[in-house]
Amino acid sequence: MADDQAKVEALKEDVDVKRELEQARGTREKKKGPRRRKLWLVIYLIPILVFGGVYYIFRSGYFKFAAQYESLVGRLIVAAIAISAVLLVLYIVKAYLIDSLSDPVARYNLKHVANLLAGLGIFFIAITALFANWYTAVVSLGVISVILGFALQAPITSFIGWIYILTKVPYRVGDRIQINMDTGDVISVNYLDTTLWEVGGRHLSTDHPSGRIIKFPNSSVLTTPVHNYSWSLFPYIWNDIKFQVAYQSDLDFVEKVLRETAEEEVGPIMKERIGMYRELLAETPVDQLEVNERPVVVFRTDQTTWVNAIVRYLVEPRQAGPVKTRLIRKMLVRLNSEPEKVLLPKGDAR
Repeated sequence: MADDQAKVEALKEDVDVKRELEQARGTREKKKGPRRRKLWLVIYLIPILVFGGVYYIFRSGYFKFAAQYESLVGRLIVAAIAISAVLLVLYIVKAYLIDSLSDPVARYNLKHVANLLAGLGIFFIAITALFANWYTAVVSLGVISVILGFALQAPITSFIGWIYILTKVPYRVGDRIQINMDTGDVISVNYLDTTLWEVGGRHLSTDHPSGRIIKFPNSSVLTTPVHNYSWSLFPYIWNDIKFQVAYQSDLDFVEKVLRETAEEEVGPIMKERIGMYRELLAETPVDQLEVNERPVVVFRTDQTTWVNAIVRYLVEPRQAGPVKTRLIRKMLVRLNSEPEKVLLPKGDAR
């Protein structure tokens, strides 16, 4: 056990692992205690006090610079004070306002927005310090913007996609989604890309994590449909299991076995939840009659000489695989226990 822990700690020191942990940590940040917060407040105050003292000495005339540099030095010192103040305000907002929120996804998104606003503020402070004439600065920014607009079309579109994700919320951190042919759980939404923990994939035929991550540009949400399996109004999906039975089988018995087994596994809790969500869905365009609170069994003719008995039930997306496995085991035991009523394919009769 100690050896395993040592290996884990050693792995955490790997540069690539550190980077990925930092990106994926997202909504599970550790909150700082009151004493630690006060310590960081002091740390952020020190640069303001230092640069403030330097500015006082500079204005008092203790340091002499060449005439052409004196104005620039003064602006740089003021800019340093302003940037330090922006960083202090950013820390206060994140530590005392955002961290107090109970919703981890809201904390994650608001911190990204706060970092962005602080970065823009620092950028404009730096531009103001470097250019004494704002007209020159605006013209320079205009030329740079035109050049960057052509050179950075893809990143800019992805940034717009990030804003769309924050405002329209097609998905959030923690949701299970499908975009294009990729399915997974959202573990990170950054300014330019989104990271998924892949579920299924070409190496698996079940809804289980594959161990791989998928990164795609945020611009994809502007042109590609996003399938969200974690809709707050109805966080379940329909799943089904199909058995082939002979035409001579007792279909009433088959229907009873499949439905009762599914009801036992899904449980009365699901029935209660569906009733609650049905009331919510009644206020939306969703047809509430299609939201059944009990498993449904249907029969379809197969292309071969068999009948397909299909049981359809509701399940939480992340529990789809385990629930299906348990149901198949139980259903097969019960169906095989009555061979005179249920004729299942066996041997060459498949």
